[in-house]
Amino acid sequence: MLTGQRWSAGLLRRATGGFYGWWLTGVAAFIMVLGSVPMFQGMPAWFVVLEREFVWNRTQLSLAFSFTRVEGTIMGPVAGYLVDRLGPRKMVLLGMPVLGTGFVLFSQVHQLWQFYGAFVVMSMGAGLGTWLPMMTVLNHWFLRRRSLAMALAMEGFALGGIVLVPALAWAVDPDVPGRLGWRLTAAGIGIAIIVLAVPISRLVRDRPEQYGLHPDGERPSPVAVTGRASATEGLPDYTWQMALRTGTFWLITIGHACSSIVIVTLMVHLGPMLDDRGFSLQTVGWVVAAYTGVGAIFTLVGGYVGDRVSIRLALFAFSVVQSAAVVVLLVAHTQLLAYIFAILLGIGFGGRTPLTTAIRGAYFGRRAFASITGVSMIPMNILLLVAPLFAGIMFDQKGSYTVPFLAVAIVSFFGAAMFLLLKEPPSSANNHH
Repeated sequence: MLTGQRWSAGLLRRATGGFYGWWLTGVAAFIMVLGSVPMFQGMPAWFVVLEREFVWNRTQLSLAFSFTRVEGTIMGPVAGYLVDRLGPRKMVLLGMPVLGTGFVLFSQVHQLWQFYGAFVVMSMGAGLGTWLPMMTVLNHWFLRRRSLAMALAMEGFALGGIVLVPALAWAVDPDVPGRLGWRLTAAGIGIAIIVLAVPISRLVRDRPEQYGLHPDGERPSPVAVTGRASATEGLPDYTWQMALRTGTFWLITIGHACSSIVIVTLMVHLGPMLDDRGFSLQTVGWVVAAYTGVGAIFTLVGGYVGDRVSIRLALFAFSVVQSAAVVVLLVAHTQLLAYIFAILLGIGFGGRTPLTTAIRGAYFGRRAFASITGVSMIPMNILLLVAPLFAGIMFDQKGSYTVPFLAVAIVSFFGAAMFLLLKEPPSSANNHH
């Protein structure tokens, strides 16, 4: 068995020219493009088109995202458990076809309930087969460079948005005849994801120890090859039950949830909000591309900084900048202010994104990363459910986004403060039970 593992390790090194963990960051980035960009970053474009075609109000559109959060609250712990039990590779193979099927169903929507159902299926596929399994893979393959590896993977989310969101806005624009239209675009995306599921999942490798390797590409000792890496002894190694009993778990979960409501609320409402202010759909696409472009740079900055300074202080700083971006958006009635908002959001959101994931590995280790992350999604998704729905209801009642977006900014500042309350992550702890 070990001979086979060593042979596999040698083959991987020859095929990739180096440590396969870095190649996995590229695989993860591509999966992020497929699993996140068309659905989540594309929401501003989808929602503008749906609002015009079906005359659904903002509350009805917001409910679609809220239903995905209800589903995520239920599926988060399940997905985490399955990733830890079955392995990330099998979960990518399982989840991506579900995601693709959701897009095909979305292309056939004619009723509001069908729209909700399609979004739930899409969200289920994304939850099972994209972000969580690939972040778990990187948490297994990296220790010292965990933040940077996750940042490189999340470049898929960022760089994909720069190219695909304007392209999506172009393809579905209802004001220009001769374009593909939203139905054909959605169906094409779904079919592409289904077709790519098998080949892309074959590139995923669950743990370095299975191939005689070691996290960060270090040469494994004889003990490490058996799957008990000596280099990781003394580091945190929590089960999800152990993590749940710590104050650290709740500070991270609350901080992550409060900072995440900014981006989820914007995904739902930024397109309609800028449309109300007279911006064209193509301009909306470029604003999204601007913050994802800046975010692409600062995702790498955040990953680099998070491995070299206190991860909790870095998270606090980036979360504060993100909160300030929402305040600018409240007064952004010109293109200049809209792009200033985009730059600030890119800095804050981009910088904090890899760190809010890596921080769980820093404090809780490799043993049950997916389960711990999945369980933390329960309270997190409740808040993510409420925020976009609250913004939609307030807009329909008041005709303005001022109150809900001001509330989002305040909650985001509160979340930033939660990271300050954390103690430094342990470099060694007696957590092996």
